Amino acid sequence: MDIGILGPLTVRSAGREAAPTAPKPRQLLALLAVRTGQVVPMEALVDELWEHDPPASAVTVIQTYIVLLRRSLAATLQLSTEHVAQHVLPYTGWGYQLSSGEGTHDADSFAQLTDRGSRELADGDYHRATMSFQRAAQLWRGPALADVRTGPQLLAHRTSLEESRTVAVEQRIEADLHLGRHHQLIGELSGLVIQDPLHERTHSLLMVSQYRSGRRAQALETFRKLHKNLREELGIEPSPHVARIHQRILSGDTSLLHSTEGLNLDPCRRSAA
Repeated sequence: MDIGILGPLTVRSAGREAAPTAPKPRQLLALLAVRTGQVVPMEALVDELWEHDPPASAVTVIQTYIVLLRRSLAATLQLSTEHVAQHVLPYTGWGYQLSSGEGTHDADSFAQLTDRGSRELADGDYHRATMSFQRAAQLWRGPALADVRTGPQLLAHRTSLEESRTVAVEQRIEADLHLGRHHQLIGELSGLVIQDPLHERTHSLLMVSQYRSGRRAQALETFRKLHKNLREELGIEPSPHVARIHQRILSGDTSLLHSTEGLNLDPCRRSAA
């Protein structure tokens, strides 16, 4: 069974879809899917579906949803409902656990590829790092759990996944910058700083890319806008990391044009709320 949460929720086997369309059963399956292989306690399921106002029949309703999910999974996997109840979606005594068996999970694949890319980046293998991050990016089909109603737990999972996606993009850009692809990066980075005008990491990468492309004035303007946004929105100054890059550009530091030594491209403080 193949599970996908990096986009609309999908639970498939041999091209057959098992995810229900009804909002709450779909939400229930989504929480089980993001925690595939883990027991999800009944209290967590109740909290996700109803937060602070569960009905008196909440546990019974969830049990009914589980029966429906087992039937759908049984039809998709072409197994008996009893087999599904025992091995695919069993009750452990305090909660339910979804198993993908020998199938795939796109979030797991994404994590493996980004972990590999991070190691390759740290080792200075920038070509391989770029390829690993590109393969990881291709797993995304849209915003995480795009078509699922989210309670507090799914919202936390979605936020974490999207943050991991952002970090992976930044690391791939860093690898590309090491490879001298600064000209090609300016358009992408310009779009990213428009999306998040308080994110210092992407601003620092854009500043370096602009400076290396002979656009010193634009790099200084990028810093000016970031400084203005941080002061007006959050009442803070840019981080020392960004300030150092700004000072090197301001002074015309030629070592910043080619060498990556001392660039210190570790992730900056993320200023957006």
